[in-house]
Amino acid sequence: MEPITESHYEGLLACSGDERIWTWMDRRIPGDPDAFRAWFDDRLRGSAAGEEWCFVTHSQSRQEPIGSSSYLAIRPPHGGLEIGWTWLHPDAWRSGANREAKLLMLDFAIEKLGAMRVEFKTDARNDRSRQALDDLGASFEGIFRKHMLMPIVGVRDSAYYSITDEDWPEIRERIAASIREGVSA
Repeated sequence: MEPITESHYEGLLACSGDERIWTWMDRRIPGDPDAFRAWFDDRLRGSAAGEEWCFVTHSQSRQEPIGSSSYLAIRPPHGGLEIGWTWLHPDAWRSGANREAKLLMLDFAIEKLGAMRVEFKTDARNDRSRQALDDLGASFEGIFRKHMLMPIVGVRDSAYYSITDEDWPEIRERIAASIREGVSA
């Protein structure tokens, strides 16, 4: 994982075209380079302004981008942030890449930034994402009904999850053990 820069554009564009990636986020992106450019520029702009921190997820074996994930809703006075805008090329699904990325991001957020709460939200209908959050050990907190409007998807109910600093030692070991054992998610 590394902070997004303009140099990542071509690599991320190349791995972003599968429509399954964007089913629950922004269905305009696959097949529309202008929509992807807008998404990319928003991540660059937000990161430069400190409103979010977008990271590029790389394949260690292929040494190329396979997706992205961001810190969002950064709230230093309240010790909290969200991990979101996470996507991976379908070839990386169930490979352990998401689990490794979350280990790095959670560890940095809690151990280095001092977050006492890291939250996640996903479309309540996104069973794959919800299962991945359950597998990480995140606590399900409920559904925010009619939470947001998503392009093409329409009205979205959001499922909220969290991991707190008190949860982290046990969850960190759980994630690390699953990586050592080759469990994919």
